[in-house]
Amino acid sequence: MSGSKLSIILAACLHSVLVLSMVSSGRDGHGLIGYGISMYKPLCAYTCRDVLSSSTLDCSEHMHMSDDMHMGMGASTSPECFATDDAFLSSLAYCISTHCRNVAVWELEKYWTMNVAGKQPDQPLPKATYQQTLAKITVAPKDTLIKSEDLNRTMVVSDEDYQSSFNAQGLFEKMERRHETYGYVPSAPSRANNRADSSPTLYSIVLVVSGSAIPVAFSLLRLIPFPTSYVTKFNAWILDPPAFGSRHKTPVAGLFHVPTRGQALFVFYLIAVNVILSAAGFSSVQPNSWYPSAGGSDGEIVSYLSNRFGVLSFANLVLLFLYAGRNNVLLWLTNWSHGTFLLMHRWVAWIAALQAILHSAIYLHIYLHNDTHASESKLPYWIWGIVGTLCMSILLPSSILPVRARMYEFFLAWHALLSIFVLVGCYWHILARFSRQWGYENWIYAAIALWAFDRAMRLLRLARNGIKTAQVTMIDDDYIRVNIEGVSGSGHAYLYFPTLTWRVWENHPFSVASTVLAASDTRPSKPRYGGPDEEKLGSSTDGSSDSGSLERRRHPVSAKIGLTFLLRTRSGLTKQLRQHVSLPVLVESAYGPREDLSGYPVLVCIAGGVGITACLPYLRAHPGVAKLFWGARGQGIIDAMAPDLRGVEVETFVAGRMRIPEVLHKELGQGVKTAVLVSGPSEMADEVRCVISALGRQIEGFEVKLVEEAFTHLIRSH
Repeated sequence: MSGSKLSIILAACLHSVLVLSMVSSGRDGHGLIGYGISMYKPLCAYTCRDVLSSSTLDCSEHMHMSDDMHMGMGASTSPECFATDDAFLSSLAYCISTHCRNVAVWELEKYWTMNVAGKQPDQPLPKATYQQTLAKITVAPKDTLIKSEDLNRTMVVSDEDYQSSFNAQGLFEKMERRHETYGYVPSAPSRANNRADSSPTLYSIVLVVSGSAIPVAFSLLRLIPFPTSYVTKFNAWILDPPAFGSRHKTPVAGLFHVPTRGQALFVFYLIAVNVILSAAGFSSVQPNSWYPSAGGSDGEIVSYLSNRFGVLSFANLVLLFLYAGRNNVLLWLTNWSHGTFLLMHRWVAWIAALQAILHSAIYLHIYLHNDTHASESKLPYWIWGIVGTLCMSILLPSSILPVRARMYEFFLAWHALLSIFVLVGCYWHILARFSRQWGYENWIYAAIALWAFDRAMRLLRLARNGIKTAQVTMIDDDYIRVNIEGVSGSGHAYLYFPTLTWRVWENHPFSVASTVLAASDTRPSKPRYGGPDEEKLGSSTDGSSDSGSLERRRHPVSAKIGLTFLLRTRSGLTKQLRQHVSLPVLVESAYGPREDLSGYPVLVCIAGGVGITACLPYLRAHPGVAKLFWGARGQGIIDAMAPDLRGVEVETFVAGRMRIPEVLHKELGQGVKTAVLVSGPSEMADEVRCVISALGRQIEGFEVKLVEEAFTHLIRSH
């Protein structure tokens, strides 16, 4: 075999390895591929340079492979050499003039200035402009260059080499645009228009946009005045019931929560759109210098598929961080709960992690198949990619419900730490592999921006309230009252007690029971009821009836702005609070504005224990008839809340189970438009949900709205 032929073969092999490794650097891009960034524009000019730059020039530095010859694959050509070599410049100018006839001269001059010497930000300019170089060619060259051979005079690029490189670069850019954007372009790149894909419409972008816009769009439907009975029927069949079974808040076998049907529909959409976008729009074309015809199309499609998984995983990171935040802008634009978005956060996390795993596994297979794994696995981009994929893989099993329920504080710290490593690993994976040329890092910037926005808003909420003092009052063996003077807000707030633990960042959400502190001597009177075994204590419309009434003596003095919270003391932080009378507290408020239920003449609240705190704002604000059915473990909390329930029809249940089906059938059987609010244990919430959904499906003209207020989703649910 001659030295020139061996040089060609070895150079081709080296080029294939470099294509697979894709480690490159260049000037920073701005935007995404197809949106501000073009990989090969004009494609004809990039193709000419790609073919010519593989040849050895007179100014190339040679690496002698033996005593009697040097080979092209052993030559290194510097940017200075490309910018000054006459044979390279004239051959490139002639090739461009032949193949880029439909491209404006100014665009060719721009390409010439920026790319003849290479793609680095600091590199020499060509010693002559494109038109000056072309003007020096007085006789059309007749010698045809064989790719990777020595280039020492003006030569013509062969049609075979040109088309092969044109197809490779053009199709690759089209696939990359499809990873970033979505559009159907059925044919290979055209030599006439010299563009890889001139009309992209939404791909990874469609994933992020639709994942953000669909919740907003569906929430806007509530502004359309559909008949209430139709809405009730729709909710009862499509949105409110669990996707299967009768549990939603209550975990199944302690392992997972069943989404509602409405939530399940959106989860199905997220899965379906990711599957479709992962599989659609692939194509192959030959000849292809990156993937030779002998089995090349299989490897080509597999590499495109791996790239698609990688970019979609990045796009899903944006949704993942968007859905997770307390200050998620979608919470302000929609009527979806934080619990629903946290559920979507977890599903998107599984999807993104699976895509990252597939991306890594496919490239591992490619490199093992090509015997390049030993060298590639030592490169920084590979190492950082493994860091990102491994951390995402570890996050999945360490975030399941049993772990969150049993080791919540550990889960939070571990979750945050690994999430940081995911972002860092993905960011440096891109920088080490492509620098900032193609905009892939913008997905990471977006995820970091969402995380930073949420944290900044938390700090602003804390700074607005400052350091306050929490006054702790024991109600009974199960409950305590926490009053915080000088803080306003509604809905719920996150409380930090930095002196209770070394984990100063630890915080928990609690419903605001009252926004006014009464400066009074409030000693609960002795409750008047038949005994501790009496389940139903009776009802009252003004809080002062006979047996079963909620009564306490008050000697009001004045009222102050502040927040009141009722806490059930279990383990951990709430248990420690019982040992204090007052202590410093940071208040992150306020979250969760109330839903407007004024359009419903009747409000029925079903509460369990401290769930009463979420009901109180609705009971106070409702202009119509308000009824409360309240189950509690003991009489203490009922007596403590008596003054706040004056004017409300109350029926309490102590040390016994409320018969929810009987209550709802009685209250909802009057044919009056009614809102039902439930706030309590998960079993209670599930039972109310199922009963109302069943009634909505069975009764024609039924007009009921279900509102669920619970914080189990914020702490240890879904």
